Formats: sequence, structure tokens, C-alpha cells
Amino acid sequence: MNAQPRLPHPIDMEKLEKLAEVAVRVGLNLADGQDLVMTAPIEAQPLARLIARHAYRAGAGIVTTIYSDPETTLERFENGSEASFDKAAGWLYEGMGKAYEQGAARLAIAGDNPMLLSAQDPNKVARANRANSTAYKPALEKIAGFDINWNIVSYPSLAWAKTVFPDDPDAMAVAKLAKAIFAASRVDETDPIAAWQEHNANLRARYTWLNEKRFSALRYTGPGTDLTIGLADDHEWSGGASKAKNGIVCNPNIPTEEVFTTPHRLRVEGHVSSTKPLSHQGTLIDDIRVEFSEGRIVRANASKGEDVLNRVLDTDEGARRLGEVALVPHSSPISASGILFYNTLFDENASCHIALGQCYSKCFIDGDKLTPDEIAAKGGNSSLIHIDWMIGSDKIDIDGLDAAGNATPVMRGGEWAE
Repeated sequence: MNAQPRLPHPIDMEKLEKLAEVAVRVGLNLADGQDLVMTAPIEAQPLARLIARHAYRAGAGIVTTIYSDPETTLERFENGSEASFDKAAGWLYEGMGKAYEQGAARLAIAGDNPMLLSAQDPNKVARANRANSTAYKPALEKIAGFDINWNIVSYPSLAWAKTVFPDDPDAMAVAKLAKAIFAASRVDETDPIAAWQEHNANLRARYTWLNEKRFSALRYTGPGTDLTIGLADDHEWSGGASKAKNGIVCNPNIPTEEVFTTPHRLRVEGHVSSTKPLSHQGTLIDDIRVEFSEGRIVRANASKGEDVLNRVLDTDEGARRLGEVALVPHSSPISASGILFYNTLFDENASCHIALGQCYSKCFIDGDKLTPDEIAAKGGNSSLIHIDWMIGSDKIDIDGLDAAGNATPVMRGGEWAE
């Protein structure tokens, strides 16, 4: 019998290795002797192993990888006791928090099935998320506060690929998602490291201009949107590469196309409509429309997933307030791809967006020296959640407002005004 021809692997392994190298050298900028805590879906083992290889080549102390299994997650929702959904592995998060306190870096590989919990009881999903967020908050604060260098990259799992490309055969869907991830992450460039250096320089020029302007607020106008977002006192714009409190310059998100800062949690007024769907815990939330008064969402609607949206907003007091505002040109590579990734890491970089919930302390002048009370006094928000959703398009104009209300064009038709 003649041997069947061997089909090519749907994932370009040479580019996957480049992604691993970028994650370690650009994303983390891992220091010699530094430990690394990595989380990943079990299907992402090929990328996790390559990241471990490059981490050890960079001089890592020890790499610890924690895998998640979607089938085990479903077993809980289908067979777990009622009490199970109010519990979380606090001991695990305590250990991760201790590792960060001792100087470990953090890397997360995204690639979970975005629709994994779509058929599960939304009340159980909400309860499990709340318990998990509460247990994780001390460790998350080390990340949100930029105490450590951290990074997120993605792996093209089959379930995710079939969500994005449902009409394609399995191998083709994975190949197409892998290609899109590699392009957005700049690992299809001849020299990905140099490409990231150039990209970071471009983002730095944008946020430097915004910091020089010292706007008091941003005003968004367009279809379904008339929104004024007050900016926190002593806010500072950031984007691309940033210095963590441990002195290491890292790129937290790969990919990234945004510049971002902290809004004032009490100074948001008006109404805004989403321009792209939000995929959250297995639910697609579409056509979001909210109204703000004194910084708080007082009305929220969605054509799809409205019940889930309102459960998110009821997580805690800070969930109805903003923790981040980010500017992304409509012509960004991710937007130009025309792909809805069902993954916030990618979809947020296709459009200007805002985030409900927790703010980043680094987005303040001398933010690394501020206490939580001082951040709150300047307008920073606190919450168990941080959820980005898209409000930008080629029909949205944005003006920067100074303290007297004078307007300077920032974006016109979704592109930088200058």
C-alpha cells in the first residue's frame, strides 16, 4: 500500500517559534535569573514549550506553567454542586501573588474557546466569575498596578478557530487564525524584534503628543454616540512598551495598537453605542447602548446578551464606571483584516474602546508611587472586573477638551487628526 502524502501542519511552526521569542524578548523582556509564571489552555502546549525554551535561553530562573482544560471546566458546570459556583482556587492565586511579590514575571497564553460556556446557566457563570475575580484580585493588583513585567500572547486553538471561521474545514480554520495572529503580532516580518521597536516608537510619539496637550476630557460624537469622558487628575497616556515598577520595560499586550489612559470615574456624561460585538464568557453581547450620568452607567441595553451585560454591571459598584479609555485608528491592521476574533486582546485593537472597571495605576504621573487611596482621590476606579468594549469607527470624531472647554481635533473619521 502506498503511503498517503503527509499534509502540512496548519500552524507555521517557524513563525510560532518567532512568536515565542517575541513573547520573551519583547513582551516580557525577561531578566536574567527571573522566574516566570505562565498560564495556558492545554491545547497551547506547543507555544508554551517554545516560550519555556526561549525563557531559559534568556536566563530564566524557573518557568512554572499552569494549564487549563476546557473539558474539566464543562464538567463543573454540568455536574458540580450548587455550592461549587461560589468557590475559587484562592490557594492558587495566593501562590501566584506571592511569586509576583518575589519578582516573578507573568505570561498568559490566550486561546480558549470563546463560546465554551455559551450553553451554561448564566447565573452559575456569573457566580463563578465573581468568586474567581474576588480570589484573584490581590494577584491581579500586582499586574494592574504594573508591579511586574507581564505579557499576553495567543495560540490558535481549534475551537477558537472554528468560532472565527465556522464554514472552513478544521485545518484550514486553524491555519487562517494562525496566519492572522502572526500578522497582528508582527512575527511574519523579516525581523520581528526590529518591527516591534519601530511600532513602539510610533505609539510613543502619539502618547507623547497627548501628554503634552494635557486634555481635561475627550468628547466623542457620531452615530448613536455623544459622550464626554473626563480624564483623571494627573493622568498620563501610555502605549506599547512600558516600564514596570521593577524597572523592566515590557510590552504587556501582543498585539497592541492602542494608546490609553485613565478616565475620571465621576466625570463621564452622555451616551455611547458599541461599534463591534463584545465576546464575554461564551456570550456575544451586541449593539450595546449605555447612558452615563456623573460617571456611572444609569441605563444599559443590548440587542444580544443584555442579561449578561447587566450581570457584569452588577458585579460591584466600580463595574458601572470606566477604568480605561483607549485610542486606536480605524485603519489599524486588525481592523483592516476584517476579522472578528471573539477575543478582546485582538478586537480591542481594531477600534477605539473603553473599559468598565479597574483602572491602571501606571496611567498617572508618578503612578508607581501612589497609594490606592491617592489613585482614588485623582479619579481612578476600582473594581473586580476590567472589560474592554469597542466604540470607535470610521464615523466617530474625537476632540480633546482643555480645562476651559476649548476643543482640539484628536481623531476625524476614526483616524488621527494630525
